[in-house]
Amino acid sequence: MESDRDRSGTISLARGLDAESRAWVEGLRAPGIERTGALERLRDLLLRAAHAEAHRRRHLYPEIGGAELDDLCHQAADDAVVAVTAKLDGYRGASRFTTWAYAFVVFEISVKLRRHAWRRGRIPTADDDATWDRLAEGSGAAQSRAESADFLRALRRAVDEELTPRQRQVFVAVALNDVEIDVVAGELQSSRGAVYKVLHDARTKLRRRLEHEGHLEQEGAR
Repeated sequence: MESDRDRSGTISLARGLDAESRAWVEGLRAPGIERTGALERLRDLLLRAAHAEAHRRRHLYPEIGGAELDDLCHQAADDAVVAVTAKLDGYRGASRFTTWAYAFVVFEISVKLRRHAWRRGRIPTADDDATWDRLAEGSGAAQSRAESADFLRALRRAVDEELTPRQRQVFVAVALNDVEIDVVAGELQSSRGAVYKVLHDARTKLRRRLEHEGHLEQEGAR
């Protein structure tokens, strides 16, 4: 049972929200059929958002479409609903509830598209513009985009100029695209330990280059 203190905090938060956001929070916290209805509306909302985001990213994953893409969107919506409800107590109304919830499904569909692409045998390489386009899209707030763009250009140059072909393949796949170590090891006919060593060496080289160019603070300077 929710304590009086908990209810007081919930009521106080709800009063500080816009009417739509307050309705979402109250519906998702309500018992029984009211909560069920709110969950169904939330899933419908997030499913539409998943489809919209997948459509926006279609140029990055042209090989994924039709029923396959629809299934990924449904998975993303389901997982986003779970994440939203699990973190509902962390919502403080800094943005509209729908904006806050959209972030969960955008994350889920982007991860699922990326993982699905490499599970079909397309492990990204350093020459894959989709990797760098995706990183640029996720560069954050407008005021930091110029700095992020400069950093990404410097990182891409460093990847091209500092790493061996094997280090490039491992770094881009694992560090930039979240391809699982086991998948990369299988592709390279190598062991997990050997892939970890290649990744470590690649990161060391890149950090040294980016520190020298002033894009990263030197570790000993902090």
